[in-house]
Amino acid sequence: MERVTCIEQGITQLEDFNLQIYEGEIMGLLLINAYGLQTFLSLLEASLPLYDGYIYYSGRQVNSWRSFGKTYNRISIIRTQSSLAEGLTVADNVFVMRRGFKQRVIRPALLQKQMEPFFEEIGMELSADMYVERLNTFERIVVEILRAVILGHKLIVLHEVGTIVSGAELEKLHEILRHYAARGTSFLYISLHYEEILQIGDRAALFAHGRIQRVTGRAEMEKDMVRFYCGEYDQMVRGRLEKLGPPPEDRKTVVSFQDVSCDGLDGLTLEIREGECLTIQSLSEAVFQKLVGILEEEEPLTGGRILVDGKAAGPRRSRSVAVLKEQPARTMLFSELNNMDNLCFGLSRRVGHVWFGRKIRASLRQEYGEVFGEEIFSLYPDQLSERQKCRLVYTRVLLQRPRAVFCIQPFKGADLPHRMFIWQMLKMLLDKKIAVVILAVNLADALSLAERLLRIDASGVAEEIDRSAFGSLPATAPWKYLYQEGETGNRFRP
Repeated sequence: MERVTCIEQGITQLEDFNLQIYEGEIMGLLLINAYGLQTFLSLLEASLPLYDGYIYYSGRQVNSWRSFGKTYNRISIIRTQSSLAEGLTVADNVFVMRRGFKQRVIRPALLQKQMEPFFEEIGMELSADMYVERLNTFERIVVEILRAVILGHKLIVLHEVGTIVSGAELEKLHEILRHYAARGTSFLYISLHYEEILQIGDRAALFAHGRIQRVTGRAEMEKDMVRFYCGEYDQMVRGRLEKLGPPPEDRKTVVSFQDVSCDGLDGLTLEIREGECLTIQSLSEAVFQKLVGILEEEEPLTGGRILVDGKAAGPRRSRSVAVLKEQPARTMLFSELNNMDNLCFGLSRRVGHVWFGRKIRASLRQEYGEVFGEEIFSLYPDQLSERQKCRLVYTRVLLQRPRAVFCIQPFKGADLPHRMFIWQMLKMLLDKKIAVVILAVNLADALSLAERLLRIDASGVAEEIDRSAFGSLPATAPWKYLYQEGETGNRFRP
């Protein structure tokens, strides 16, 4: 891509955008912010009108400011959402659904036999006749990669896939990418975390404000990415860690799971202490879904109990526990209610007459008008920015004053500025001595706040890791470096 400028509805999405990806290269794309990213991905998939610049693929010009053809490029983009067709098998998705498939009689046994060598080549024990809805997330990503390879696509884009697979699965995925890169397939690996790109990238480009800000080679990658990417964020996290000190020994247990069991999870026991940040990392996608189901009371318990302040209670029914769903700005606001009513939902658990108490609502308007802006209380959620929606949800939880908040993958899909904002919102809860429990598959930014880490494998067995041992975590764990003593001696060590 040379000097590409793309304008959509009068707004410049990409400006003077330059990027080169070579044959057999794994190119990292580190997102400082996501502005213009969707336009960039759309240009990779199809030829769209350009204001300026040229795009070449496999040595041939496929788009320019002079002219463009409404054609699709032979490039695969693998996202967090599946592109496979449910109700069909793996073999059907790879062979039958492709453009140009002309056989009128489909022979499943033949298609399955054609798939087997590809599975064996990368050490995957999968059946080609398995229906795709039975695949876990990691297997689905591998199938999409195989489909792209079999279709002969020279470039495969992976968009934030590291946020939805476990650490062990991510290592296996990197092995598969290196295998096909050695055979000439190129990859663009888009991530929000430079630790991931350090593990896999041959080069890295920093993306912000619709431009490539810098391209760095392997030798200078870590130093350049830390300097240009997360300096301010690093200072925020480092400052909190240095002030945190050792955990108080007399912290009260506010929520405890006692031998909690359900179908697929057996005997989970844990204690959550007042004002602490506990990260629970599920090493299995199935176990993660079970934990979410328990928190949202959609998964019936077959054994054990959950105690809140020593009393048995379900997480959602207890006023002392709050659950923040994934992407809460989109899933936890009532679009038919104005913002004041949305805010009062948290307070209504403590003050039953808040809906009719004019003095209480006037007090809320006065207190939080300085935070939100007076004008938003008469508006509706759909009229707010993403950040305003997010602040509204977290403030509602704060007004509820729970003893503990369970946050389901709070940083998932957020670019750097929004991750910093979420970090500040979670710290706001912690400063009020509200326990924060982060539930995640991938650690993402969870270590930037965590005081303890609980890792649960597919059998439901939990391993507890204290903050002092975070430095021994896998190399791909974000923020691990803060818990190690660097060569220069300026890295924080608990």
